[in-house]
Amino acid sequence: MELLNNHVSVRKFADKEVNDELLKSIIYSGTRASTTGNMQLYSVVVTKDLERKERLLPLHFNQPTAKNAAVLLTFVADFNRFTKWCEYRDAKPGYNNLISFTNALIDTILVAQNVCIAAENNGLGICYLGTTAYNAKEHIEVLKLPHLTYPVTTIALGYPEEIPALTDRIPLDGIIHNEEYCEYDDDKINELYAFKEALASSEEFVKENGKETLAQVFTDIRYKKTDNEFFSKKMLETLKIQGFLND
Repeated sequence: MELLNNHVSVRKFADKEVNDELLKSIIYSGTRASTTGNMQLYSVVVTKDLERKERLLPLHFNQPTAKNAAVLLTFVADFNRFTKWCEYRDAKPGYNNLISFTNALIDTILVAQNVCIAAENNGLGICYLGTTAYNAKEHIEVLKLPHLTYPVTTIALGYPEEIPALTDRIPLDGIIHNEEYCEYDDDKINELYAFKEALASSEEFVKENGKETLAQVFTDIRYKKTDNEFFSKKMLETLKIQGFLND
């Protein structure tokens, strides 16, 4: 629990390689995560090659973290492997649908988080790169991902050059709902977000973005409606191409 409670995202890595055997051991720990029907609906693409990293870099919006990490691990929702096993055994698979993608998506996220915990337990630092989902189509091309696969997330991994301070979290009573969902009124929202909004870093964040509130930074700058709609459309099109959505 101490390890989990002290997690931070590392964005600056030392110029030090991660041993292949250690990497395999960490990924094996990932595979011990819970999985739908023990089907293990995921694959992990390991990227160490500098040229390949350069090709992936713009897909991660040129984040320095994607370049200076020793390893990039792209976690792929994968029904291709299981489908082929079924076909080779005279079974008729029916996994070209949304529920199957959802099952593979959950499997993939679970294994990714297990890998992160195992990595941190071995002195490594990690940073999730959510940009994989935004540019899934291009990742599919660069990584040569087949039908019935979909890149979900990427973990930048390596030995930390520096450990940042813990980031804030909203109070636990804003997360837990006993027996049924309890809706949030104005007072509760004010209570839950007061600490985050009062942080000096948050106030600076608001100021440097020319906004009035921290929420506006998220809605108008970081995660805009127009961007969300654009990438949602792109995601649906890619899911269709990959065979997870039927007309």
